[in-house]
Amino acid sequence: MVAVADGPDEGRRTQALGVVLALAVAAVLGFVVLGGHDPAGAPVAGTRTPTTGTSPLTGEPGDPGRAVLAVKIDNAPEGRPWIGVGDADVVYVEPVEAGLTRLLAVFASRLPPTVGAVRSLRESDLDLLAAYGRPALAYSGNAPELDADVARAAIDGVSAERVPGAYRRVGDRPAPHDLLGDPAALLRAAPDATAPRDVGFRFGPPAPGGSPAPDVVERVGRTEVLARADGDRWDLTVGGTPSDVRPATIVVQRVPVRTSAIRDVAGAPSPTAVTVGSGPVEVLRDGRRFPGTWSRVGPSDPTTFTGTDGAPLTFASGPVWVLLVAA
Repeated sequence: MVAVADGPDEGRRTQALGVVLALAVAAVLGFVVLGGHDPAGAPVAGTRTPTTGTSPLTGEPGDPGRAVLAVKIDNAPEGRPWIGVGDADVVYVEPVEAGLTRLLAVFASRLPPTVGAVRSLRESDLDLLAAYGRPALAYSGNAPELDADVARAAIDGVSAERVPGAYRRVGDRPAPHDLLGDPAALLRAAPDATAPRDVGFRFGPPAPGGSPAPDVVERVGRTEVLARADGDRWDLTVGGTPSDVRPATIVVQRVPVRTSAIRDVAGAPSPTAVTVGSGPVEVLRDGRRFPGTWSRVGPSDPTTFTGTDGAPLTFASGPVWVLLVAA
């Protein structure tokens, strides 16, 4: 049965109501199809972005993300367990003072609701991140000697000092291991941050050969990293603390580590991991170890990973961890 309007005014009202309802339905469908993005374009915390391509950072299908957010993460015993690190596309483990380590977690395809604990940046971070274009970088302070370098760096800095509203302190951790960041708010404060781009990772089936590596132990500074193969992923124990983070590929990048003139508050010199140049590397994937060489011409260039046969070392699709081990 078709309803007929009683008159011209009633017809116009019926037509207007139909338009309003159509627009409302379209808005709801649009939000669902777009995967739940906030007005600033950043993914809603905890959700994966829409499937429209392949991430150059993980090799996984899906929208690689609107912008790259890198976060300096505490890796002292008091800073564990980490918060939100399992959603990172790439994680670098870097040496810092007194044999300790920090993480540089790179997010693009997925954002956690919260990330932390957030700590201060180091000189190594600026060179590493230059390969990403102009990422957002979340951190809490830096040595005064690095002020000029930070100002010149190709980063959209969203430090706790610059964007205090994107951070909060929690009461169940001692300071300074208690600072957490809001990734969505951090990206909103970084309008110039650029989208993910090729940093040198090549994804694909494993090359022939390699050696079995069911258990791998490496040290970054004094921090032991234990990786146990579990199918196509690795279970990680870092500094004696088991984690629920499961990378698909672990890159053991052996680099020069030089001592800078910068010292921490206790007087310990700050080490800098040198990631421009070349050196030995092992790519761990699918429970096997594949040796080769890493090479990077300049800070803004990608890093190439080449096997002993001269072919590219391929990574397994999924999160990548890079251990910057002293050569």
